[in-house]
Amino acid sequence: MDTDITQKTDIKSLTLTELKQMLEEMGEKGFRAKQIYEWLHVKLVTDFEQMSNISKQLREKLEEKCYITALETVEMLESKIDGTRKYLFRLKDGNVIESVLMRYKFGNSVCISTQVGCRMGCRFCASTIGGLERVLETSEMLDEIYRIQSDIGERVSNVVLMGTGEPLDNYDNVIKFVKMLTDENGLHISQRNITISSCGIVENIYRLADEGLQITFALSLHASDDDTRRELMPIANKYEINQILDACRYYFDRTKRRVTFEYSLVSGKNDTVSEALKLAELLKDMQGHVNLIPVNPIEERDFRQSDKSSIQSFKNTLEKHGINVTIRREMGRDINGACGQLRKSYRDEHMQEKGKN
Repeated sequence: MDTDITQKTDIKSLTLTELKQMLEEMGEKGFRAKQIYEWLHVKLVTDFEQMSNISKQLREKLEEKCYITALETVEMLESKIDGTRKYLFRLKDGNVIESVLMRYKFGNSVCISTQVGCRMGCRFCASTIGGLERVLETSEMLDEIYRIQSDIGERVSNVVLMGTGEPLDNYDNVIKFVKMLTDENGLHISQRNITISSCGIVENIYRLADEGLQITFALSLHASDDDTRRELMPIANKYEINQILDACRYYFDRTKRRVTFEYSLVSGKNDTVSEALKLAELLKDMQGHVNLIPVNPIEERDFRQSDKSSIQSFKNTLEKHGINVTIRREMGRDINGACGQLRKSYRDEHMQEKGKN
């Protein structure tokens, strides 16, 4: 490359309108934008040379001015239990991120990362160990899906932003990602098939509600009182549960989309029947849905997964009190299924190698 990549335009992060504007500024015809956009976001090419209906001259101009984000697969693990695939991707700056493909009867679902690392510090999550490196660009989030779809040769129909990172801590790039992913000129995934999960950045929940999107919003709640939540999630020191639930009510009022409440069950911490009763009281007027998650144990933390009888008792108690509830099906248990584990083990190995050299 003649030009340093840091001086080039990230063409995959450009909307169709932005791409058209750039081409016109280059003295090119605006209609070329739709052709190029299709190559990038429908045919999922990773090289300007693959754009066969674009003139050689324009391809060379694009090569000089822009770069195409293309994640490199470092590792792919496939579960022998359920076919779940976990991908470790390398970014252009050498950082690595995780993405997960989950196969369901209703279609292929991909869980993507939105940041390299995370600064939220949730105690039961491997993603937060080591803190936040940087946010992901829109193109990098899109390419998590594009690389997986290209790898399996099948359409991805559902996307969840529940991997490494806090989506609402990368707000602008995430919103652009959703709009581009659902654009009829791209993969055109239905907004209703996209879920954004957050630990509860209150002001950005209000912003999300006003975006006019038809996505699903999932709140990582994990406790029914502020004291317990503070033990599990540092974000609870900034926002009280009542503030967060008020934002969720606003979200429902604005979008008419039911909020999902994620609740990771930690043995002896938040999984008792009395905690279930408190949770039922807290959510009784929320018109939401509770998704119970058996927590994945990680070496650096002393949290243990609740046993099956405790999980079932918790679910039964919520149902008796009129709360819609499901237990999340565990996927990829045999392949480092917990969020952040594969990336962490990769980084640990490389740190050890550096130490030996």
